[in-house]
Amino acid sequence: MSPLPQVREVLDYAITEIPAAKIFLGLSNYGYDWPLPFMEGETKAQSISNQRAIELAIEHEVAIQYDETAQAPFFHYADPGGTVHEVWFDDARSLSARLRLIQEYGFQGAGIWNVMRPFSQLYLAMSSLYNIR
Repeated sequence: MSPLPQVREVLDYAITEIPAAKIFLGLSNYGYDWPLPFMEGETKAQSISNQRAIELAIEHEVAIQYDETAQAPFFHYADPGGTVHEVWFDDARSLSARLRLIQEYGFQGAGIWNVMRPFSQLYLAMSSLYNIR
C-alpha cells in the first residue's frame, strides 16, 4: 500500500533510468490491518485481502473512508480487547487511479501481487480501462 504521491515519485525517478515502454507497474492486491498506537520497530501489521478488509468494516459496522490525497480507502475499528486498528486497502477507485498511470507514463502494462487473493473490484477496474491478455 503506497499513497499515490509516493508512487508518482518512484515512477518519475524510474523513467529517468529505464525506458517507460519497458516498465510494468506493480499493483498490490492486499491491505494492511495495523493495531494502534503505531510504534516504529515494534508494531506489526497483518496482511489481509482487500475483500477481508471490506468484511472487517462490515463486521465492526464502521464506515469506509477515502483519502483523496493517498487515493486509498481506510477505516478504524476496535477489536474485542479494545485495541483500535487502522486498515488500509485497495478498492475500485484506488486501483483505477493506479491503473491510469500505465497510460499516463506510457508503461508496458501491469503486474499484480498477490493474484491468489481474488478481488472482483480489481478485475472490474482493469477491464473497464484496458484489454486484458
